[in-house]
Amino acid sequence: MITTDILIIGAGPTGLFTVFEAGLLKLKCHLIDALPQPGGQCSEIYPKKPIYDIPAYPEILAGDLTKKLLEQSKQFKPGFTLGERAETIEKQVDGSFIVTTNKGSKHHAPVVAIAGGLGSFEPRKPALDQLSDFEDKGIAYMIKDPEVYRNKRVVIAGGGDSALDWSIFLSDVASEVTLIHRRTEFRGALDSVEKVQELKNKGKINLITPAEVTALFGNDHLEAIEVTQTGQVAQRIETDAFIPLFGLSPKLGPIANWGLEIEKNAIKVNNALDYQTNIPGIFAIGDVNTYPGKLKLILCGFHEATLMCQAAYKIINPGKRFVLKYTTVSGIDGFDGTRKEAPKSVVKSID
Repeated sequence: MITTDILIIGAGPTGLFTVFEAGLLKLKCHLIDALPQPGGQCSEIYPKKPIYDIPAYPEILAGDLTKKLLEQSKQFKPGFTLGERAETIEKQVDGSFIVTTNKGSKHHAPVVAIAGGLGSFEPRKPALDQLSDFEDKGIAYMIKDPEVYRNKRVVIAGGGDSALDWSIFLSDVASEVTLIHRRTEFRGALDSVEKVQELKNKGKINLITPAEVTALFGNDHLEAIEVTQTGQVAQRIETDAFIPLFGLSPKLGPIANWGLEIEKNAIKVNNALDYQTNIPGIFAIGDVNTYPGKLKLILCGFHEATLMCQAAYKIINPGKRFVLKYTTVSGIDGFDGTRKEAPKSVVKSID
């Protein structure tokens, strides 16, 4: 059995940052994630997608953000159980918990932090004949490596940020990009909509609206699609790849059966205090939780993780007082005994 101070369910950005904040409090963390590598959606779904709202980074790729968080947390030597899904939880007499995965691995901790993002995902698929025949043979529901589409003809369908952002990105990778949306208005960010229109005017993106993909053609691999545009005759477009980006359908999975208070597929928490759930000792942070005014942003998850760790310290060390010190003053002590000292000039100026 694996024993730790804080057991984190989910190794996405919020879970990884929790390791750092807990480490500052001398608390050890272990993370469970169903994916084979840390990073959550940032690694698995859109590692090459740029993120613009991380403080101090005007732009950073999702995969690079994961690498930075892993580098930041490694000094506190977190443990990982990857490729396994947290299946059941049992509360012990002393108030601690044992979490068992779908592969039988057992983990024991006084505090559990659920940082599972939006849960597990299934892509929303268009209702098209032969769709399953071409999956992984020209049809994909997410883009992990844009280089796969280098010098290829690509058709993207969708009207949200993912469809817009990937159309823009692939305009410099693919030989031809066609964006299809069933409406003339898009749901994505205005600047992305304007960028797509600009690339259309330059001939770098083919934009077809309002329209839908209505048929697929090919033998062993997708060769063409049929597009039906409102008020016009259906047209056939030859393509190497069709990527319908209609979003992902999130599911909490087994966590939904843990006795937690759930609202609209998210876990309710007390944000006025510490993001604890209705079960003492179990917290939910990041996109997986909900409360009045909730914003599903990575930076909000970082804030929630910080406050959660302070509350976890009190549970793990009852009656023990902890004095918060700025890292610029106290430096950072790793679990390996190393210490990063704060610059003397900084310490002096604060004192």
